Amino acid sequence: MRLGLAANQLHHGSDDAALFRWLRACERGIRELDLGLHAVGRTHDAIVRAGLLADYPPLRRYPYGREGGLMKLVAEVVGMDGDARTLDGAIYFIDPVDPSSVFPEAVALKRQCVIHAKPFLSTVASARDWIELERMHAGLEPDPGADDLHAPESQTLALIAHDAMKPAMLAYAAQHFDTLSRFTRRVATGTTGQRLNELAWSRGWPQGKPWADRYQSGPMGGDAQIADLVLQRRCHRAIFFEDPHVARQHEADIQLLERAVTTVTDVAVCITTPRLAARWAEAVELRRNRRAGG
Repeated sequence: MRLGLAANQLHHGSDDAALFRWLRACERGIRELDLGLHAVGRTHDAIVRAGLLADYPPLRRYPYGREGGLMKLVAEVVGMDGDARTLDGAIYFIDPVDPSSVFPEAVALKRQCVIHAKPFLSTVASARDWIELERMHAGLEPDPGADDLHAPESQTLALIAHDAMKPAMLAYAAQHFDTLSRFTRRVATGTTGQRLNELAWSRGWPQGKPWADRYQSGPMGGDAQIADLVLQRRCHRAIFFEDPHVARQHEADIQLLERAVTTVTDVAVCITTPRLAARWAEAVELRRNRRAGG
């Protein structure tokens, strides 16, 4: 398995930067998974200077961003030369106020990950979470260092879906209803929330009691309301099924939510495709069963 890796200057410019926090938390898991990391120039150089992932051949250096390094990652997420140059997703630690985070290649990297149903991990929490879920699917024992990410009884989950993705969200919620119901609270934007509540009532949830607390619809500001919860550290995980093929009149609101998630990079996990969301839910149950068995 191979991921592209990039980090804005903020996230590798100090000893305690986000890139290094992630690597220190997950280096063991990275090595256990033999995860290939194809790192853009400055990101790679920062890892080497910090003495992390020493003697680790799957860490590869790509050109600097200004020399096309990030553009190469985009092409390889799509797929180049068969399996020889194909990435399984990307980690991009975003500084929401760095102008480069909205350069075309940065936007395209996320879009192509979503289109090709591959993980796009833009926060420390998301990248930590992904390593643990892949460890679970690899049959490894749970990492106690990831317990904070697996405490749904004290966490809030946001469920958001664009119009074309609402059927996928409902199917996902139906398949993983028990797992999602373990969260202390669920929130959703308008129509998605109503349909999720109707699903829950059909599954025996108390009639009239919301399974998901509804905020405004996306175009009316629901994304902004949930972004505020994220910034207050009152929303810990967002499952956001995006439709990358349509122009969205409320694009700024969607970007606001994404920016909020990257602002609290150590706290908020964001999952953007049904495939990754299903893999996460399966990993949750694997981890729970192994914990119970231990």
